[in-house]
Amino acid sequence: MLGTLEAALSDFQEGYLFDVKRLITGDVFSDILDQSQHLLHSGYHQAAMVLGGAVLEDTLRSLCSRHDIDTPSKPKLDKMNADLAKAGCYTKLVQKRITGIADVRNSAAHGKWDEFSEDDVRDALSWIVRFVGDNCG
Repeated sequence: MLGTLEAALSDFQEGYLFDVKRLITGDVFSDILDQSQHLLHSGYHQAAMVLGGAVLEDTLRSLCSRHDIDTPSKPKLDKMNADLAKAGCYTKLVQKRITGIADVRNSAAHGKWDEFSEDDVRDALSWIVRFVGDNCG
């Protein structure tokens, strides 16, 4: 038992446990994005966008944590996005893309169906999948 505890302590001190957490998070996000794609292909693009937007927001929250950017208990997506871009975690172009996707997600979440199309959702989800893959691995 002592050997197991020593190995666990060593893994913690070497930072391996945080890598496992990122792997698990990426796997969960992948499942949610798969559900989102299924909803999209089943004709429920509004619900698909809400799920995809939730994954994007949580990815930003994780990036803020990883880069020691302070966030309140209920951070705003726009603030996290601006802080991450300001810290150099990604470019202004990425920041603008996230802002656009967040607008589509907000329209979907508030039932403003005329403000976006199924193609907008398809493009947003495709981008979110790439972004999560690049930032959760």
